[in-house]
Amino acid sequence: MERGRKDYVPVRPKAYPASKNALTVDAKYWKAFKILSTPQHIGAVTSIQFSPVDHYDFAVSSSTRVTIYDGVTGEVKKTISRFTDVAYSGTFRSDGQLLAAGGETGIVQVFDLGSRQILRQLKGHKGAVHWVRYAPQDKLHIFSAGDDRTVRWWDVSTSESLSTLEGHTDYVRCGVACPTTNDLWATGSYDHSVRLWDIRTPKCVLQLEHGKPLEDVVFFPSGGLLASAGGTEVKVWDIVGGGREVQTLGNHQKTVTSLTIMCPRESTSALEPDAPRLLTSSLDGHVRVFDTSQFKVTHAAKYPHPLLSMGLSASSQTLAVGTASGMLFVRQKKEPKSEEDIEKPQNVLDTTTPKKAKQLRPNNFRYFLRGRSEQASEGDHVLARPQRQRLTAQDKFLRKFMYREALSSALATSDSTVIVAVMEELIARRGLVKAISNRDAPALEPLLAFLCKYIVMPRQARLLIPVAHLVLDTYSESLGLSPTITHLVCVLKDRVQSEVKLHMALQSLQGIMEPLIQASSQI
Repeated sequence: MERGRKDYVPVRPKAYPASKNALTVDAKYWKAFKILSTPQHIGAVTSIQFSPVDHYDFAVSSSTRVTIYDGVTGEVKKTISRFTDVAYSGTFRSDGQLLAAGGETGIVQVFDLGSRQILRQLKGHKGAVHWVRYAPQDKLHIFSAGDDRTVRWWDVSTSESLSTLEGHTDYVRCGVACPTTNDLWATGSYDHSVRLWDIRTPKCVLQLEHGKPLEDVVFFPSGGLLASAGGTEVKVWDIVGGGREVQTLGNHQKTVTSLTIMCPRESTSALEPDAPRLLTSSLDGHVRVFDTSQFKVTHAAKYPHPLLSMGLSASSQTLAVGTASGMLFVRQKKEPKSEEDIEKPQNVLDTTTPKKAKQLRPNNFRYFLRGRSEQASEGDHVLARPQRQRLTAQDKFLRKFMYREALSSALATSDSTVIVAVMEELIARRGLVKAISNRDAPALEPLLAFLCKYIVMPRQARLLIPVAHLVLDTYSESLGLSPTITHLVCVLKDRVQSEVKLHMALQSLQGIMEPLIQASSQI
């Protein structure tokens, strides 16, 4: 019996069981970092260093300049271009007032960030200087490493080299200061070794053999562990235990180029990691986050270009990644507003009680001029207005038993939940054959395209496989009339064949794994 207009029940989009939220705390935390800006540099971004002071501006070294970016907005604040050749390793002093940088010329230059003037030029290296750092708690000394295989300790006030540390047999390209003392430094070289230096001696106090040319080294916050990156591997060393290798991380496919440590904040919430994290970037375009207790990957992000450098602010709210193509990706995590900020009045000094709005009563003429938009007063009886039933295009066609038009209207939405729901309604009404039949090429193309896309999806396969059989049986004699239809049928065939091959491979794998699992359970 035909249902009346008021009795018609609209077709609701197909509802599927909610998938289990598999996101961990780390995944939720890092996914909250959104793109702030993506500036393009004229050369590869070889170094990113954040200022240690609040606001956390960061210096990006690329080509013959060092660019200072605002740590909040991601916009360019200053550009230092007083280099005659490629600049490397722009780094801030502990108070954020000065910046030091190396270069291809072998000269370490110190700049005033306010005026961008050169304050000091430290000359002594006989090769390019790829790594420069200020001592963490010292404003007067700089550590630098160069392609002349030496490491130098500078007195900035006199522009003199206090000591030259020799021992590396190849280019020295990276280093790090121990976070617990100003006297211990680690450097990595292309001679496959990491050397620890005590500037009080000064000599090498420990040598670690990584096995590949070193690209970066970083201390853990406690100062007892050190991570080194060379080749496709990251190795973790126990410095206190005499240089014992603790772990080898081989999760990257290409050379690991940069390491960064994320330290948890003091006011860590349940939505933030409660322990330090090791971040690695690689030429394979991936940034991976490792748990420092079990050294397992807790999060990974893919970038479209090979990565050369990476930096994270001390607040762990801004992440900058530099690529070989010169593209800089700046991501920032916004702090959610607290309830106190939301409920805070606009003027906390204003203690006056706000005036109450005058309530109109029936004895006032303005009471009858309120209009239809007036809100009901307290105590008024509100009469419910019957809601008008609004039908979608496919519902209107279904109510009129126009099945072919209903299916075409659903396909036009490109919403799989709507299309599947309409197909199920047509099957319940025994009208699917009528909806599919008598279609010309333009009307058949959306249906075939939908089948090509969703026939291998587990949620839709049980419904769409019989629908695909029905379509092929109905149009078996006219599939070659249109080149587009022929192409879609070939695509559908390839998708099905690929899925069958995948299932056969998985069954073979299952046959291999089951005896191994049973044997391991009996041990």
